[in-house]
Parts: sequence; structure tokens; C-alpha cells
Amino acid sequence: MTESAVLAAQIERWPIAGHFTISRGAKTEAVTVVAEIGRGGHVGRGECVPYPRYGETPEATLKAILSMQEAVGRGLDRRALQAMMQPSAARNALDCALLDLEAKTSGKRVWDLLGRPAPRACTTAYTISLGSPETMAAATAKVAHRPLLKIKLGAEGDGARIAAVREAAPRSELIVDANEGWTAANLEPNLAECARAGVTLVEQPLPAGEDEALARIMRPVAVCADESVHDRASLEGLRERYDAVNIKLDKAGGLTEALAMADAAHAHGFGIMIGCMVATSLAMAPAMLLAPEARFVDLDGPLLLKRDRDGGLRYDDSLIYPPEPALWG
Repeated sequence: MTESAVLAAQIERWPIAGHFTISRGAKTEAVTVVAEIGRGGHVGRGECVPYPRYGETPEATLKAILSMQEAVGRGLDRRALQAMMQPSAARNALDCALLDLEAKTSGKRVWDLLGRPAPRACTTAYTISLGSPETMAAATAKVAHRPLLKIKLGAEGDGARIAAVREAAPRSELIVDANEGWTAANLEPNLAECARAGVTLVEQPLPAGEDEALARIMRPVAVCADESVHDRASLEGLRERYDAVNIKLDKAGGLTEALAMADAAHAHGFGIMIGCMVATSLAMAPAMLLAPEARFVDLDGPLLLKRDRDGGLRYDDSLIYPPEPALWG
């Protein structure tokens, strides 16, 4: 008789080094929820970040995870999970925990189980928080040796901000994330300023659902959907507005959907960016399987924390290495 699986979950709080500021506000800690599924002496783990932008809270996410205890005990698998839960942070934690458990039980790496390319060390973006041009330039100067910087914009005066950042990091590749902070009125001037600064990509300049203007203009910089894209079902309507999509496991509801979404995005002709919330290496590790598909990898969450969890991913400056089996997968 097969031993039943046991589900546990908890909320964790991880202090951020300094503060993390975007157009919607600032925070000083990352609040994550970790799911653990144990069976036969093995424990699979998955970490998620509830996102207030989508009405998620840590408490509700924890409750949603624990509501699956009976299903997990009956042998819930990833396919059934997709049908039982809508895409969410909670489903991400469970999906990743089930994958980790499968890998640990089989003694195989998760990419071999899924028939995906083994991830290799790759360059991650490093985020510069939103602030005054002077503050952002000073922060940029400290990390100007990094090859890829992600610049948070989305407020009045963004032209001055990106110009100051470019002066502070003349050799770095720059990508911008406006976090829905621009308007149809300032979209073209801001894109022009980004083009002038040599920005490669601009993420989600307009609010989701109010981004029609992107289809009516000449885009001098490639534009990437973030809040406007969630899973495969959301891709079709974006083709005239965006050049790329940012795939995040918390939005997609887990690695299972994220991998399928990456395949579908390629078929639709989108470039791919792999993104993250501010979280520990346990949340970044599954996303590493998407890195071979991506033009941009943005998995710097642990670099923004005061400390990562023990046994976390290896970061060599901006170079991020695949997870060891003890961490995940």
C-alpha cells in the first residue's frame, strides 16, 4: 500500500536589504508562503509570493494551500492540481512542491523528468529601485559592473531618471520596468527617452486593460507584457501590443503552466523574459528551467534580501547557477 502524502505550509518573512520601491509603493520585507509535501521519507518544497496587485494575501494563500490537504493525501498530482485550482501563488507553491517531491523520490533531476534542457549558469538582471534621479544614479554606480540592470520607473520625471542611470552605468545593458505607471499621454515621450538611453526593453508601461495605445504607436523600444499576461489563455490578445512576455511562476500558477506558456509564447512569436517576485532561492530555483527559453532572466530576488535561506542558489555577481538537489528539483 502506497504511503499517503502529508501537506504542511507556513508563512515566512525575509527582510529586504534597504528597501524595494516600485511605482505602487515600497516594502522592507518579502513575505512568502512555503508548501511542503512529505511522502516516504522525502519532502518536496515550493515557495510562492502572494501578490496584493491580484488581491492575494499571505493568510488567504496559506489557507488555499492547506485546503488541499485531503486531495494531497489521496495522491494529488500536477495534472489534477491544474484542474482543481485557478492560477495563483498558492497553486505555484503546490505545483513546485509536487515537482520537487517527484524528483527526490525518483532520484532524478526535475528537468530530466520533464524532458527539458538542463539549465546552465546564466546572467540575471539586477534591480534598481525607483527613486530620485540622484538616488538611482548613486545606486547604479555601485553596481555598474553588472552586465544587465533592471530599472524601476513609473513616476513623473522618468526621462531624467533613465538618463542619470545610463550616465552611471555606460556599459550595462538596461531594461526598464514601469509597473503600469505610465499613461497614454506620456507613453511616447518616455519610450523616446528610453531609446535615447539605449534601453533594450520596457516592461508593462501602461496599466493592464488600458494598454490599447501600444498597438497604435511605433515602438522604438521592445515592450514586454507583465501584469497584462498571466497564462497561455492571455497570450492571443497581446500580439499587436507587445513584443515579449514576462513569465512568472506566481502569475502562471506554477512551473507546469509556465513551461507550457513559454512554448506557446514562442509559437506566437513573443520574446520571453523570466521574472520573479522578491523571494528566496527556493522560489527562484524552479524558474531556472525556463532560462534556456528566455532572452532576459530576472531572478535576482535573493540578491535583494538581507540573507537568503541556507543552501540557496549560487550567485557569482550576476551569474546564477542551477539549484543543487537539496534545495529543489
